[in-house]
Amino acid sequence: MEFLVLTKVGGILGPFATVLGIIMDWLFKLTSIFGIQNIGLCIILFTLVTKLLMFPLTLKQQKSSKLMSIMQPELNAIQAKYKGKKDQDSMMKQNVEIQALYEKYGTSMTGGCLQLVIQMPILFALYQVIYHIPAYVSSVKDVFMNVVTSITSLGVDHVGMLTQFATDNKVNMAMVKDIATNNGLVDFLYQLNPTQWAALQDLFPSIQGTIVENAAKIEHMNSFLGINLASTPFSVMFPNGFTGGFNFSLAILIPILAGLSQWLSAKLMTVNQPSAGNDDGNSMAQSMKMMNTMMPLMSVFFCFTFASGIGIYWIASSVFQVIQQVLVNRYMDKIDIDEMVKQNVEKANKKRAKKGLPPQKVSQNATANLKSIQAANEREETERQEKIEKTQEQMKASNDYYSSGAANPNSISAKARMVQKYNEKHSK
Repeated sequence: MEFLVLTKVGGILGPFATVLGIIMDWLFKLTSIFGIQNIGLCIILFTLVTKLLMFPLTLKQQKSSKLMSIMQPELNAIQAKYKGKKDQDSMMKQNVEIQALYEKYGTSMTGGCLQLVIQMPILFALYQVIYHIPAYVSSVKDVFMNVVTSITSLGVDHVGMLTQFATDNKVNMAMVKDIATNNGLVDFLYQLNPTQWAALQDLFPSIQGTIVENAAKIEHMNSFLGINLASTPFSVMFPNGFTGGFNFSLAILIPILAGLSQWLSAKLMTVNQPSAGNDDGNSMAQSMKMMNTMMPLMSVFFCFTFASGIGIYWIASSVFQVIQQVLVNRYMDKIDIDEMVKQNVEKANKKRAKKGLPPQKVSQNATANLKSIQAANEREETERQEKIEKTQEQMKASNDYYSSGAANPNSISAKARMVQKYNEKHSK
């Protein structure tokens, strides 16, 4: 089997990308049954399918975040207990207590990160498939191969001609590793917009009919709501650069919707995130807030400069994420934390039993622990406020005592009166 030289990835991503490519090919064939051969629609359906496949991991990650919000006050208490203690003995005791806390709730320090680690290769593979659809979707590649076969059978120096064509028509050759191969030619052709396809007909007039026929099919597949998925919004709106004038296109909606949907998705995801009251927690919260602001802005920038197909995927992914997050948040609001902790401890005990370790006791009512800590914090805050109010009352009473009866508090008589009252008060 022949693979695209540049776009087919190996290593850990290869198997993921291949499986995802097969799924997208099935979706393309499914929509073709109904007479719809559109890459944009396939990207949206593909995004929905992958979101559903990854939903169990997403739910586990959200549960872990919810549990962390319950654990956070106890974790803060341990950190406050050892604050400023940098000696090895104190650090070891702190780590032991933190580890015991995680065991009490039947989770681990890496519990929330594990799901992210599992999802990362899938996400990278997703971008590979979306960015290089013909490499993985054989139904789409077959259409491009019709043109490739015609070009390579001409018996001319098509490599040199296409290299010069790329220079004259601003085709990104960085995406093509070896244009002398059939797969390299597919990479090359997949980047062409309708104007460049028309120019290709003039370059090879003897196969103009083949190019016209297949270019029409490719344009139909690559057109979504009038937007060519192979073109970047920037190149459509500024065909001659910033100084060449602005050309209005619906493609401008891609970066705008990408930024808005990314912002809303990030906002909803922070609902179940743990909050921390210490300095490290505040610093982390500030970092998260900055990231949630920067990510939508980065989405806008990237979707201006990436092929519109990537932008469609970006928007679809964020929209589905928003819908999914709303449902997850409603579920998490109704979840029984104590039951979840009990199930976590039971799973952890099974693992401990395999290692020959004694079982860990189930946390005695996690929500009760949280309420107890919150009540203690509220009592401390109330006592602190009462001390402040009492001090303020004493200061006011003292000022009133020494300043009463004096018309001018800066006069000599007023100061003498103040000394007299001081002596009277302290001689009693």
